Amino acid sequence: MHFLYNLIIVIASFLLKIIAVFSPKIKLFVTGRKNVFETLSLKIKPSDKTIWIHAASLGEYEQGLPIIEKLKEKFPKHKIIITFFSPSGFEVRKNNTFADLTLYLPLDSKSNAKKFITLVHPEMVFFIKYEFWINYLSVLKKQKTPTYLISGIFREKQLFFKWYGGFYRKALETFTYFFVQNENSKKLVDQLGFSNVIVSGDTRFDRVAAIIEKENQLDFIETFKNNIATIVIGSSWPKDEELLVPYINNTTQNVKFIIAPHNIKTDQIQHLKSSITKKTILYSEMTEYDLEDYDVFIIDTVGILTKIYSYADIAYVGGGFGNPGVHNILEPATFGVPIVIGSNYSHFAEATALVQLKGCLSITNEVALQLTLDTLLNDDIIRKEKGIICRQFIQQNKGATTAIMNTILK
Repeated sequence: MHFLYNLIIVIASFLLKIIAVFSPKIKLFVTGRKNVFETLSLKIKPSDKTIWIHAASLGEYEQGLPIIEKLKEKFPKHKIIITFFSPSGFEVRKNNTFADLTLYLPLDSKSNAKKFITLVHPEMVFFIKYEFWINYLSVLKKQKTPTYLISGIFREKQLFFKWYGGFYRKALETFTYFFVQNENSKKLVDQLGFSNVIVSGDTRFDRVAAIIEKENQLDFIETFKNNIATIVIGSSWPKDEELLVPYINNTTQNVKFIIAPHNIKTDQIQHLKSSITKKTILYSEMTEYDLEDYDVFIIDTVGILTKIYSYADIAYVGGGFGNPGVHNILEPATFGVPIVIGSNYSHFAEATALVQLKGCLSITNEVALQLTLDTLLNDDIIRKEKGIICRQFIQQNKGATTAIMNTILK
């Protein structure tokens, strides 16, 4: 099976180069990895002390931030190396202020893994949530490098728990500790014979809980809002917008809308804008106009959605009508905002929990969307009660970062 795994990596590497000719995203994936080893040779000296953190994409990076901040605090003389697998993570956070070096992770071939780890020579390694690269883990195990899984999630359908997943299970022997999010994950890993499993919770709660202590003011959002009830639509996809746009166009409520689509390609943004009949402005146009005169504000940029949620009276979080499902609901929740989502959320523990607590409301169609939003807009008591549920949910689930760091530093 290990031979087959390595063969698949080689084939994938070849195919990706071909696909890159036709796909801008895959082109970033391929070209971004070309100079990784050269960059490491220039930036990392053999005498440097380093810590390596790997995140699959943007969500995992955000999840790992509380740990990264603590590592920088506890090990100020170490260089922090952050790697991404996906362009959607790297391209957004390649200029972050936390890492000394931010890179794409080379594909998991034997030669790449050995060369990468030799150049980085980390004293500690952290994998965030998932992504178990067999060859990287094999090299780390041979070198006896302390390796940790942070905010891990395990499910029965994963390869580790199949009769044919022996080579994958063996890779788990690399980890010094598994810090998992819930008891179910712990039970699954326990069944494989591991005793170094700790239920620490999800570090994302620590990250979002800290957001409210930071500066979240955006003057242009305040001007647009103009003391009018505002629905913030975050990370929307076309399937979300198919339901939302009719509501926006037809509602008679005194309400404003801020839309931050998941994809900000120009053609998609223009299509969205043209489908809205109410007075609409783009973020990229706003310097030319009086924002308070508009009903809909489309955010065609990245990096400010979290702050925008602080101005929401209601949040709609997109992704719940597609795969893999709903996007991050914790950011609006930390501001005490009631949340509306689509029906595909069962793979996300935080969404499932908040739906059960009734702070988050799941809708399945346009009629349900209208009824839900109108109820929240018309009833201040219900809206505030659900917002309190969301805020309390965040506060009650803090503490994963402290639990993890206390164990690592023992």
